[in-house]
Amino acid sequence: MNGGSDAGQLVTIVEDDAAIAEGLALNLRLQGFRTESVGDGESARTRIEHGRPDLVLLDISLPKQSGIWVLQRLREAGNHVPVIVLSARQDEFDKVAALQLGADDYVTKPFALAELLARVAALLRRARLHLTHPVAPAEAAASDSKKAEIRFGDVAINLETRTVVRAGSPIKLTHREFELLAFLSRSGGRVFSREELVRQVWGLEHPGQARTVDNFIAQLRAKLEPDPEQPKHLLTIRGSGYRFVAE
Repeated sequence: MNGGSDAGQLVTIVEDDAAIAEGLALNLRLQGFRTESVGDGESARTRIEHGRPDLVLLDISLPKQSGIWVLQRLREAGNHVPVIVLSARQDEFDKVAALQLGADDYVTKPFALAELLARVAALLRRARLHLTHPVAPAEAAASDSKKAEIRFGDVAINLETRTVVRAGSPIKLTHREFELLAFLSRSGGRVFSREELVRQVWGLEHPGQARTVDNFIAQLRAKLEPDPEQPKHLLTIRGSGYRFVAE
């Protein structure tokens, strides 16, 4: 396991290819991050739980236990550390499984280093904003509670508590699923292209994997739409993108 300097946020690299891990660590340290590298799934789970990194770069194909196993165990334990999954596999199943388990992003190898670094910075920036901008008690008391809640069909979204309830039952959403749902539900019915959503929700100025949005929309439909195959609220606008309709 390798350590970087004491300055900056800590990124845990879970990768069994030493050359890739060293390359990522070097470039992350040049960007001001601290780094540590772990080469197998079992050690990664323990290290992440005890080391409390600010972000994890998680390869899927690992010795002992897979990256999917690591991600599942972390989320089951209530650990919501931001995770970007890295994989050389093209199988759509791996991508969907990772996103459903709570991965915040998914990058397929070989990847452009500049884009990956941009994704790391954007994800950490958004996570930092959630921590540094809590709702002040006085503001919360003065605000109209209805403004914090959005309803559509049998679904209620509470923007302050970041909870979603459908027909009286709580619905578990990943961090990124909630971000996307909250953004669309507050958009006033405007149509957003996939590229716009990647910029607005993922925080990337030069998105390279807009297809990721389709996977997240499909997951939200499966959890929230009466009929995911014929959605009434999360609509596809052919040739343009997506829009949210509350009615």
